[in-house]
Amino acid sequence: MSQRPIIALDFPNRQAIETFFSHFPKEESLFVKVGMEIFYQEGPSIVAWLKEQGHDVFLDLKLHDIPNTVERAMTRLADLGVSLTNVHAAGGVEMMAAGLAGLQKGTPRGEKVPNLIAVTQLTSTSEAQMHRDQQILTSLQASVLHYAKCAQTAGLQGVVCSAHEAEMIKAQTSETFIRLTPGIRPAGSAVGDQKRVMTPQNARQAGATMIVVGRPITQAASPYERYLAIKEAWEEQ
Repeated sequence: MSQRPIIALDFPNRQAIETFFSHFPKEESLFVKVGMEIFYQEGPSIVAWLKEQGHDVFLDLKLHDIPNTVERAMTRLADLGVSLTNVHAAGGVEMMAAGLAGLQKGTPRGEKVPNLIAVTQLTSTSEAQMHRDQQILTSLQASVLHYAKCAQTAGLQGVVCSAHEAEMIKAQTSETFIRLTPGIRPAGSAVGDQKRVMTPQNARQAGATMIVVGRPITQAASPYERYLAIKEAWEEQ
């Protein structure tokens, strides 16, 4: 599935995003990720503004609460018109299904229901950390696969995982099940706080269907040129 790389807009405010966008042609339609930092600062208006600029939005709030709360929150978020949003798979099948029900209920008539995916294990989490902090004593891959199967059972469209687990998830779910992978780093880039990273080319070969790239683009000296290079590498067959 050919998709534009999703740019993580991990900025403190809208002004910083406007400065970042000044490096891009105005007609360039991007797929961008709105995470907790910018959403909690600017609120829903940041999504409306991004859509007005012609961009698609992945709303990355990782909801994780009791099923009723997640359903009601998703009912509100559905009205924003994002393309993609997510929950934590650790919340369980009932919670994930409730989130999906909320999205379906809240999406305006005639509009497309946003795709809902579930976070398995964060790409900043190592197997040792998972064992120590979460007391999950299986392998990291087994935990990720279990969460992916739970997400599929709940009716979700896919998961967030590292590219290292994408092919395994594809084999155990379906060809069309979204495998969105953060932790993408072009060759030679700093890893930062990520543990399970991969280049764009290798991520595609490993079975990823969508990638999220943040600092390698947002902190680049020439963000648009870096974006085009990553896009070309990602689309390479």
